[in-house]
Amino acid sequence: MNGQTDIQSQSLSAQIYQRLKYQLMSARLRPGDRLKIRELAQSLGTSETPVREALLQLVQDGALEMKPGYYIRVRRLTLREYMELREIRLLLEPHAAVKALPHVDEAFVADLEKRHASLIRAEQEKDYPAALLANYEFHFSVYRRSGMPQLIEILERLWVQTGPLLNLLYPYGHPTYDGPHQHLNVIAALRARDEAALAAAFRADLVEGGRSFVSYLESIDTEGDAPQRGA
Repeated sequence: MNGQTDIQSQSLSAQIYQRLKYQLMSARLRPGDRLKIRELAQSLGTSETPVREALLQLVQDGALEMKPGYYIRVRRLTLREYMELREIRLLLEPHAAVKALPHVDEAFVADLEKRHASLIRAEQEKDYPAALLANYEFHFSVYRRSGMPQLIEILERLWVQTGPLLNLLYPYGHPTYDGPHQHLNVIAALRARDEAALAAAFRADLVEGGRSFVSYLESIDTEGDAPQRGA
């Protein structure tokens, strides 16, 4: 393989990596899903080498695992792993949101309202994949406004591990709130340019909105018997 081919392979591998990472972060892939190199290469119209490289990178990221016999599947986090990642998210995601605030205008907030409306509509229609996707897009549309690529890369590394587990969110741990949906509090804080309220809303969305989910994860962790394919 010459130098030019090496560069092309690396570039293609990076594209495949980004595509698979997006599918993991947005819960398009579920814990236990098996990823076959040959099938992926055929569906993408490419050779197996860049697919293999992308998958191995995601193994290193902690999103996939390689099992005996050389097959790769989406890894299911343990409760302890999920809670550790959540603790880190509670520190970093509100910070990203606050850093995004100076770069947010009314048009952005209006678009965010549409994303939240899509989430609520999908929940009502029990279109859970669409709800998970809308939730991912709501959060990362804010975080990416921070203008901090290193921070975004860290957050993506966290979500690429936790995203597949969110397939257990519906219907087992459906988000509930004591008052308004925390996404509405996010939107209100953005409009008011209130850093403290914005950070608090993102923290509460994860803790308050996720309490039923954590309770469910605790129950299946105790039982040692969790669904691998979601609802």
